[in-house]
Amino acid sequence: MQNNTYRLLTEKFNISKDVLDLINKSEDLVSDLFENLDDIMAYNQYKVLDAFQKNGIRDMHFSWNTGYGYDDAGRDATERVFADIFNTEAALVRPIIVNGTHALTLTLMGILRPGDKLIYCTGAPYDTLEEVIGIRGKGKGSLKEYGVSYDQVELTCDGSIDFDALREAIDDDTKMVTLQRATGYGWRKAISIEEIEKWVEFVKSINPNIICMVDNCYGEFLHTKEPTDVGADLIVGSLIKNPGGGLAPIGGYIAGKKEYVDNAAYRLTSPGLGKEVGASLGVIQSFYQGLFQAPTVVSGALKGAIFAANIFEKIGFPVIPDSTESRHDIIQAVTFGSPEGVIAFCQGIQAAAPVDSYVTPEPWDMPGYDSQVIMAAGAFVQGSSIELSADGPIKPPYAVYFQGGLTWYHAKLGIMMALQKLVDAGIVSTDFQVQNVTDL
Repeated sequence: MQNNTYRLLTEKFNISKDVLDLINKSEDLVSDLFENLDDIMAYNQYKVLDAFQKNGIRDMHFSWNTGYGYDDAGRDATERVFADIFNTEAALVRPIIVNGTHALTLTLMGILRPGDKLIYCTGAPYDTLEEVIGIRGKGKGSLKEYGVSYDQVELTCDGSIDFDALREAIDDDTKMVTLQRATGYGWRKAISIEEIEKWVEFVKSINPNIICMVDNCYGEFLHTKEPTDVGADLIVGSLIKNPGGGLAPIGGYIAGKKEYVDNAAYRLTSPGLGKEVGASLGVIQSFYQGLFQAPTVVSGALKGAIFAANIFEKIGFPVIPDSTESRHDIIQAVTFGSPEGVIAFCQGIQAAAPVDSYVTPEPWDMPGYDSQVIMAAGAFVQGSSIELSADGPIKPPYAVYFQGGLTWYHAKLGIMMALQKLVDAGIVSTDFQVQNVTDL
């Protein structure tokens, strides 16, 4: 770190000499780990570029379209680009899909019918999907209300798919087996592409007609292969996460076999209309630009996650994954053992934000969650998780989930500010020993 940068961080951001010294030492330790990330980034960047060129993307595709959208060339071309990138027959990419939960809901409700059975093979789904399925809440409009049964298979103690238990759970009514690639608020590792491939082969060996669907949120562009490259029938994700590259203002995607994508489109609009309607309303250019830079943005976010793991494991906080383990989503989990640690960390991330840096985040009762949640996200796009953010439920083991960063240097600043807040709160001492934590 150059002297003038060091001085600016001290004077403008109130980061102490002790924190900066630790940051410098840790950065030297992780620099070799970043080289492989750069190779993956380059591959994905060229893959995205090839899809743009193959589909002849031109200025016409950025034009506004309103009304029904029957002739929305930009929308249709976007979906062909996504299908090519993810090596699928079709894709549904729309600004009227508000987030990942919405995209997943469209997929589940578009495909599953009364009497069908859905299985989650990675334990409980992300919190906001529990009410969609009907395993929590009043069940209004849930899959359960429509006669879809549900079962879940817990992961093994080492975080792997329990294939024996999954075999027992699959029966004649099983229509879909779903895998959540990212950790959500679970204390586990994300699921690797290699394990996804084994999972698909296993399920198809039992019944080739069972649909293998992957919740791909937080997992795009981490490797040179995506779940659909190794046999998954469907992947679903959000454009305000990885593939939006920080520029998409809203949206989600579904990519996979045409039959299943069409079913989701019929749920999104109406039977008979499907993908043929739905104007892009002028956001398509940001979709294209965000997708084009997504591999670079994701790589920067991954560097931030690895760096955070290195810093906080060095201090003594449990982290998952650790700084040397392979990455299968952009999320870095750190356990602080107390609400105060979670809150201080999130307040540091907020203080590092370009937007709303003056705001002090506090835990609150957030819709869709069973405990108070604190969220730090001073983002250009509200709720964007590819931008620097951190959040976590205020309940044991008091873990925080850190992700994103449009640039590696912003992610790095967020980690510095979070560590400084922990020091200021007396949770970490200036010699970087953990203080006053009883439940790690």
